Amino acid sequence: MTVLSLTIFLPLLAAALLVVPRLPARWIWVTAAVADLVLVVAMWLGYGGGIGYEERLRWIPSVGAGYHVGVDGLSLPLIALAAVLFLACAIYSQKQEERPKSYAALFLFLQTVSTGLFAALDLLLFFVFFDLSIVGMYFVIVGWGHGDRARSALTFFLYTFLGSLALLLGFIGLYLGGEPRTFDIVELTAAPPQAGALVLLAVGVGLAVKTPTVPFHTWLPPAHTDAPAAGSAILAGILLKMGTYGFVRIAMPLLPGPWRQYAWVIIVVGVVSILYGALVALAQQNIKRLIAYTSVNHMGYIVLALGAAGLAAGDVPARQLAVTGAITQMVSHGLITGALFLLTGILWDRAHSYDLQRFGGIAATARTFTLMTAVAAFASLGLPGLSGFIAEFQIFAGVIGTGLTGAVVAGGLSIAGILITAALLLRVLQQAFLGPPGELRVLEARPYEVGSIAPLLALSLVIGIVPRWLLDLIEPFSAALVTWVSR
Repeated sequence: MTVLSLTIFLPLLAAALLVVPRLPARWIWVTAAVADLVLVVAMWLGYGGGIGYEERLRWIPSVGAGYHVGVDGLSLPLIALAAVLFLACAIYSQKQEERPKSYAALFLFLQTVSTGLFAALDLLLFFVFFDLSIVGMYFVIVGWGHGDRARSALTFFLYTFLGSLALLLGFIGLYLGGEPRTFDIVELTAAPPQAGALVLLAVGVGLAVKTPTVPFHTWLPPAHTDAPAAGSAILAGILLKMGTYGFVRIAMPLLPGPWRQYAWVIIVVGVVSILYGALVALAQQNIKRLIAYTSVNHMGYIVLALGAAGLAAGDVPARQLAVTGAITQMVSHGLITGALFLLTGILWDRAHSYDLQRFGGIAATARTFTLMTAVAAFASLGLPGLSGFIAEFQIFAGVIGTGLTGAVVAGGLSIAGILITAALLLRVLQQAFLGPPGELRVLEARPYEVGSIAPLLALSLVIGIVPRWLLDLIEPFSAALVTWVSR
């Protein structure tokens, strides 16, 4: 077993230990998460370019499917993000009293599934992990959520499972169009399948539901609102990235012709998601629902960038910059929105409410909590010095830098999304934290809450100030992707 396979399955092995009576679930969870992060750091330090830590095992040879995993400049940052965010959730959940063993086991299962998906280099293996993530998150929401959690969990499952069926049809189309027929992503990238617009539509719909983009986003707000805080953090920080990751790993390199042909459609979807997500978030009084809609907005930036990367007539360096910005945005959004959802968990723990109108003057009673919320909010709206700015600047510079009139217009419209996001997040800070005392009182963040959230914000700050260590990893892959999609 390679270090990558150990990284993938270590959390699942730890979950299996939880069946032993009297073992402390919380400490097993934290220990496994720490060990997994150490393995990821070791892989990062030892990565030498190309596909690293590759492993191939026979699985279903009759259809050309195998256990094929590896990492590159796309997958390694997301695997690292998963390791960091799952550790943060493990620390945050130290006081989880309701069925702690089952709760920890589900998150450990989700960590294996998430890491496995980001490492998968086989379409069927990708699909297995993709579907298992739906099952794991369904049980997290229905088992430990609040409000109308059963309905929200069912809506989440039906939407995303339907999307996965469309994705499976698309994968079958890629298999049938390949020569030779195989599900191996590396082989299909080297010789793209003879597949057309219908296959791209199936793959695109399946991934768009998971991302989610407008109009496939309606499952997201209720799922976030009724999920436990750690569940929302993983759903937004990791599971949504499975959709955008699939666009970059599968749709673009395996369907370069259709992607170029419909690049403008993808750009329009991205712009609509940006503006719609920001405007609807502005109208929300439920803080958690507000943050959920900002995820639609931020995922739209990624879709916009990937659409611009498919513009055959656009400037090549600009298209590469847009891809680099999109991947950086995946990492940045995971850190920032993961922190924001954990922060809303503190509100629910103290006041059992997300109603913005019932809060006020939090800064007077919870200064550390206020400081963390302010940093997360400014990072989300793209303040220079934080990771959101690095990602969004590259996206806009790449999109506008293509030199095409339509791309310049799309970039200009999308910048309005930043202004709206700034307005809505500043409204939350002013009304709930800096205004007069509200109906509900919020006490200071506890040490384990600070210990789970502060490192996420610190990483956002590090990326915002010193991003070179991350960009050096991503940029070679971005250049390769633009070359693939230009064939």
